[in-house]
Amino acid sequence: MSGNWMDDPAVSQIDKTKLNFLQALVFESQSLRKEQMMPFLMSIAKRGADQHISFNSEEIETITTTIRKYSSSEELDKIDKLMKLWQRQSR
Repeated sequence: MSGNWMDDPAVSQIDKTKLNFLQALVFESQSLRKEQMMPFLMSIAKRGADQHISFNSEEIETITTTIRKYSSSEELDKIDKLMKLWQRQSR
């Protein structure tokens, strides 16, 4: 991912603790294969709950849109897959 999405003005109103949590997850997820994504998402949910970190729909939309601006086409594909898995899990 080129640039630093966390410095983008669009995410300036989101708690830095949340953004740092996501940044760590971005690094952790970079080497995962497709079949590892669902267990990874489940562990993210648990870790977030343990740390009392949650995101509302508006924050998720803002963060996703912002990250997409700084992502390569390969990263965009991974984001799309993660979002589809997340949407399935949150139903």
